[in-house]
Amino acid sequence: MINLCLAHMSESGEEQKYIQEAFDTNWVVPLGPNVDAFEAELEKFVGQQRAVVALATGTSAVHLALIACGVQPGDEVIVQSFTFCASANPVKYLGATPVFVDSEPETWNMDPSLLEAAIEDRVAVTGQKPKAIVPVALYGMPYDCEKIMAIAARYGIPVIEDAAEGFGSRFDGKMLGTFGRFGVLSFNGNKMITTSGGGALICQNAEEKNTAMWYATQARDAYPYYEHTTIGYNYRMSNVCAGIGRGQMTVADAHIAHHKHVQALYEELLADVPGIHLHKQPADPRYDSNYWLCTATIDADVKVMGQENAYKEVITTAVGGAAGVIKSVDSATTDCQPNDNVEALRVAMLEKMVEVRPVWKPMHKQPVYAGSPAYVNGVSESIFKVGFCLPAGPCVSDDDVRYIVDCLKEVIVR
Repeated sequence: MINLCLAHMSESGEEQKYIQEAFDTNWVVPLGPNVDAFEAELEKFVGQQRAVVALATGTSAVHLALIACGVQPGDEVIVQSFTFCASANPVKYLGATPVFVDSEPETWNMDPSLLEAAIEDRVAVTGQKPKAIVPVALYGMPYDCEKIMAIAARYGIPVIEDAAEGFGSRFDGKMLGTFGRFGVLSFNGNKMITTSGGGALICQNAEEKNTAMWYATQARDAYPYYEHTTIGYNYRMSNVCAGIGRGQMTVADAHIAHHKHVQALYEELLADVPGIHLHKQPADPRYDSNYWLCTATIDADVKVMGQENAYKEVITTAVGGAAGVIKSVDSATTDCQPNDNVEALRVAMLEKMVEVRPVWKPMHKQPVYAGSPAYVNGVSESIFKVGFCLPAGPCVSDDDVRYIVDCLKEVIVR
């Protein structure tokens, strides 16, 4: 099975060395030498003299960043709509309201013009500015950092960069996650590097890092007993997981280079496939995507093998790499879903042992966010109907890419 994007351990086995050290020294806790060293290595990697806190998940990093920006019940936070739910859910954890902003067609990321319109309208409607802006590096693609940061500065709103998928992506030579007040990274098992789970919060200075660490360790005050004046969270990364991260840092650059190579090979091999359009970064040299996932669209009129049976059966188990517990449903369809040929493509490729998955469903079309304000232009909805993701991880070889493209050609019947 050629999966979408799975973690790959370093050939030298550095991960096992650091894990063994954790056990040998009995540092099997959510702090320790590996955590400290991993944070230091991340700080060196992202540069810009930033301070980094290693955490249990990327979602927890978003949550702590929102707290640091002063988000409270009743506040509003602007979030990119075209993203995974982890960008928006922490806003609700705090009793605040996400305000969704649609995408620009070239990068698929937050539209700067729509962002400014949303800010002005929210001020007019509520009399208050949103407390934060959360742009997302969708599939590793950089957002327009220059325009978004300029708008945020003009209105005095802090930016929390969700670079969970953008580890190692750059804009104008600078790492994503270092432009805003905070940056968020993810080390989930399907990311550019992994700690099995895990994430990190990029802070501007040591003081903000220490505050985040305090919240992440249950917000304990300085007494010889447990005294709490603020609600804290159990969000620190374990020393064992950080050991995996230290080993992964030795291959981080190689992983990024491999993803870019796979993208280039897809671009070459799909160039003559009618109706399939691989998503590419803008020609502007400031954009440097890590191509965490290679994404593409298929024209609505392209027919795919088995398309007549699309959405005929209710799915009862988790699909592909999105394994986990799912809630049963009564219907095979929703009011906003990929086109029949995208679903047929997913099924046909799965039969050939290739995982192909739809792109993220926009947050403003998710039932759980039906009542949230949204400023839309139709871009993310239109891409969701025709978009799909292709395998791109470190385990995907050149021969795998050729096989995948051959399979795509085989399942297209016109």
